[in-house]
Amino acid sequence: MADDALFALPEEHRALQESVRRLVADRVTPNAAEVDATGEFPAKSYAALVDSDMHAVHIPEAYAGPGGDHLAACLVVEEVARGCASTSLAIAANGLGTTPLLLAGSEQLKRDYLPRLARGEAMFSYALSEPEAGSDVAAIRTRAVRDGDGWVLRGTKRWITGAGMSDYYVVFALTDPLAGSHGISAFLVEKADPGVSFGAPERKMGMRGSPTAEVHLDGTRVTDARVIGELGGGMRLALWTLDHTRVVIAAQAVGIAQGALDLAVDYVRQRRQFGRAVAEFQGVQFMLADMAMRLEAARQLTYAAAARSDREDQDLAFFGAAAKCLASDTAMQVTTDAVQLLGGSGYVKDFPAERMMRDAKLTQIYEGTNQIQRVVLARHLLRG
Repeated sequence: MADDALFALPEEHRALQESVRRLVADRVTPNAAEVDATGEFPAKSYAALVDSDMHAVHIPEAYAGPGGDHLAACLVVEEVARGCASTSLAIAANGLGTTPLLLAGSEQLKRDYLPRLARGEAMFSYALSEPEAGSDVAAIRTRAVRDGDGWVLRGTKRWITGAGMSDYYVVFALTDPLAGSHGISAFLVEKADPGVSFGAPERKMGMRGSPTAEVHLDGTRVTDARVIGELGGGMRLALWTLDHTRVVIAAQAVGIAQGALDLAVDYVRQRRQFGRAVAEFQGVQFMLADMAMRLEAARQLTYAAAARSDREDQDLAFFGAAAKCLASDTAMQVTTDAVQLLGGSGYVKDFPAERMMRDAKLTQIYEGTNQIQRVVLARHLLRG
């Protein structure tokens, strides 16, 4: 048997999963409907995660974190997403924003910034996308110009999760416009830095409790100490980061889908039509079976990708893209079917099915659309 086969979770991971599940049931799920209705950050739910050291489980012990592996991070996000996708996105955003530091940041940068997240004192965001650079990452126009012993940044980043809420931003900018994708570098920018401002919050279909907005950089100055990795290595770092963090988005999608399946099963057991429970109709049973099959396939692929993320396997890019693509497509299908199984109740906000369906859609779009994931997969297959 291959050592990366994950047919059963290790004991310590099962214990973590059960602990998070209880916490979510008690202190996260009860807030989910209000978070979606108001569009406000899920402060109470996030505080509950901070209280239990679940908000940044991926931070190593050397930087005051719990020292969890990628599988642990995926399990936490999955269980939180099962109750409230917006809250799970706060955790995922912290992971996305800190992964460049963990992969390529200097020891000083890590010691200066990661403990604040670990202690629940700060949050992180990842600022890569721009108005004209979404899937085409190499098209970014934000500039970083050398100025003495530092850099001056000018530009706009769009669709930034946590914009205005986060204290720290990993910003990708052109340091050598003539070098194309090899002229992009990464910087650590603080919310309090002069010249940093934020656009109005986006009015979104789903994930409404997670703030998304533009980040404006107008002459923002940072020192050389805040360069992450090598100058010109930003493009590689950005993609390397996404190879890891797409696995977490896959876990989020799995959690959303599981929440929808739980809801649908409970509903059809209780709902009666034509003198019997809806669950007794074979057509309904077939729908539930398909939902469960696809969900479990996505979950196992996600866990296998998480194991590869921990080991930095050469095929991580393939598995990360495959997990994210399959899990998010599955989440969209499962949540759509859940709405259908609930009938009219699935279409109204009194039940969470429609919220789960709206939340699931974003998992097919961010951290690389599923069309881009298929490009990544095909290139891996055709590489020779």
